[in-house]
Amino acid sequence: MSNPALVVAYVGLGSNMGNKTANIRRALALLDAAPGVRVVRVAPCYRTAPVGYTRQDWFVNTVAEIETELPPLELLKLLLALEDRLGRVRGTRWGPRTIDLDLLVYGREEIDTPELVIPHPRMHERAFVMVPLADLAPEMEIPGRGKTAELALSLAKVQLINAMEYNV
Repeated sequence: MSNPALVVAYVGLGSNMGNKTANIRRALALLDAAPGVRVVRVAPCYRTAPVGYTRQDWFVNTVAEIETELPPLELLKLLLALEDRLGRVRGTRWGPRTIDLDLLVYGREEIDTPELVIPHPRMHERAFVMVPLADLAPEMEIPGRGKTAELALSLAKVQLINAMEYNV
């Protein structure tokens, strides 16, 4: 990065309603068009079983690496605004959604406030996050949890995750 004000962050994306890949593509385009944000790379998409509330369609999930000038809370607000813009309706916890955007990692920061916890508090438990994150940053250390590649491998052995061929 040439600009020292830029921070590398990782955003999880998921959809299980409508045209799932189109929803993810649209979210990535809007994120990349937002002031102070640039999408650098996107992991392959994966078709994944729902977690928590399981009486719903399977998800398509991926992770995007971004560079941003936005502070963490402003980036979170942007992600929530993009979810709203793309028709996300919050109802059933872990229920169906047109788009889900989660701020997973923000630089090397560890944040624990009522508004935001970074790294994302449950990401190390979820193959649908760790597998695509490991595709982008296999050596990244998740504080107190381990390297992304190791976490992804152990989760993928336990949780069902099917790779799908999507051009996002």
